[in-house]
Amino acid sequence: MQERSILIYDTTLRDGTQGEGVSLSLQDKLNIAQRLAEIGVDMIEGGYPLSNEKDAMFFQKARQLKLGSSLLAAFGMTRRRGMKSADDPGLAALIAAQTPVITIVGKSWDFHATEVLGVSLQENLDMIGETVEYLSRYAQIVYDAEHYFDGYRANPQYAVSTVETAARAGAKWIVFCDTNGGSLPEQVAQVVKDSKIRLDPLGPRLGIHCHNDGDLATANSLSAIDAGCDQIQGTFNGIGERCGNADLVCVISNLQFKKQGYRMLRDGSLQHLTELSRYIYETANLVPRNSQPFVGRSAFAHKGGMHVHAVNKFAHTYEHMNPELVGNERRILVSELSGRSNIAALTQKHGADPDRLLLDRILESVVKKENQGYQYEAAEASFDLLVTNTKQPKPPSIFWSSNARGPTHRTLKPSNTRSSQVIWTHQETSNTQRRS
Repeated sequence: MQERSILIYDTTLRDGTQGEGVSLSLQDKLNIAQRLAEIGVDMIEGGYPLSNEKDAMFFQKARQLKLGSSLLAAFGMTRRRGMKSADDPGLAALIAAQTPVITIVGKSWDFHATEVLGVSLQENLDMIGETVEYLSRYAQIVYDAEHYFDGYRANPQYAVSTVETAARAGAKWIVFCDTNGGSLPEQVAQVVKDSKIRLDPLGPRLGIHCHNDGDLATANSLSAIDAGCDQIQGTFNGIGERCGNADLVCVISNLQFKKQGYRMLRDGSLQHLTELSRYIYETANLVPRNSQPFVGRSAFAHKGGMHVHAVNKFAHTYEHMNPELVGNERRILVSELSGRSNIAALTQKHGADPDRLLLDRILESVVKKENQGYQYEAAEASFDLLVTNTKQPKPPSIFWSSNARGPTHRTLKPSNTRSSQVIWTHQETSNTQRRS
């Protein structure tokens, strides 16, 4: 089977920063752009140069970065109503950014055109066509069709006419945007297929941009690829406005390891996905999501005793893939839910003999302690100490004291044993003779 090349378009630095609690400094953005280029991301959207000084400065500083084959993209909107493209300050800022790619967003939903922009349907088409035609003299144009799926459901003929206008004006890429994030995978697939039939004669390549309001951004992105799109837009870790964007970590991993016939990024780069994901969390001062598929700390963590018993024999019994393929690792957790297999896996570094009696004693101690309120799942050093103490039973304690009869010592010795628990009592003996 001949593989299709899928282009990865990252918008972490622009759409990602629209997420609540997300803020990146200029240097943060430059550092992340460099790391994205190192794994071979095809297009890196740096920001909207007209919106703020930081984004404008980013494009100046980014010219000094060594991005290899990765292309920087500047983001902007269609010209303002009633204004010529050559006079529009937003378009001038895009040209001044001097990027090889310019991404333009335009209205696909007739309701948005008439009620939000306040323009006629024809004027909206003129704004799209004139903007793309003007900017295509300076860069490769990616046209983001905002609210495309909502617009298609409301007025399919008009929605298609907006992307046809962009294609005729010179857009190299038409990207269908599920801006409200409420579409279903089967709906996305059908709309992409229908629109592709209309656009194929005009020659643009197709892309998909999904938001995650219905928790389906990854599924919708994969459906669009199967239906004919060759570009995926998204953010690392899925950060973005409201519920976020399609998580490129998940989309890339599913395409590479679950589906057949697709290739993306450069060879060997997927082994750095976990590292990059955590770097972006740290740079943005965000708490990593442990349950994040593929790269989260809990993605390959096993706690239940039955699960660990099986994983120790055959990893694929409770793991859908080898965690090392994305740079992650398997983790065995210990708790009151653990079985002997959990203990055996975690005590290997202590050189403990894997005999059942020792493992049972350790497990019994864990269960007892957790019942008292202790927790060992996130306290590895405490568990190590428990194992050491269990391996080396405490000898009888002897301490010296004095009383009226002279120096004495007390020995702690077991009086009886119940359920593997030792109860200690005191015995006093004199080491001197009473004076006569």
